[in-house]
Amino acid sequence: MDQNRDGFIDKADLRDTFAALGRLNVKNEELDEMIKESPGPINFTVFLTMFGEKLKGTDPEETILNAFKIFDPEGKGVLKKDYVEEVLMTQAERFSKEEIEQMFTAFPPDMSGNLDYKSLVHIITHGEEKDQE
Repeated sequence: MDQNRDGFIDKADLRDTFAALGRLNVKNEELDEMIKESPGPINFTVFLTMFGEKLKGTDPEETILNAFKIFDPEGKGVLKKDYVEEVLMTQAERFSKEEIEQMFTAFPPDMSGNLDYKSLVHIITHGEEKDQE
């Protein structure tokens, strides 16, 4: 999404993302409204929080989990940090080193280098509520 790779999602990035999804005539007002929803600059962490808030109540958790399970054939619920980093930096829309660092800062792996994707999906779909359980 961060087409200009400056670490933040701005109006131009949103327009480019819509274009990549096949929607070419997005009105400036619509983009402005999306940007206004953020409490400040939209970095990776803010984006995930906003995305999670939008998804609340739509119950896409199983769909997102199934996407992660493709990379976890043994069904352990965790992925190795190094593996996640390699896939994100070498496949499809490649992440930069800075984007990888942002992601792992927001969702750090455990001491063994495992990323608990089940917890990550819960945060994405329900917000930070898991801490209150």
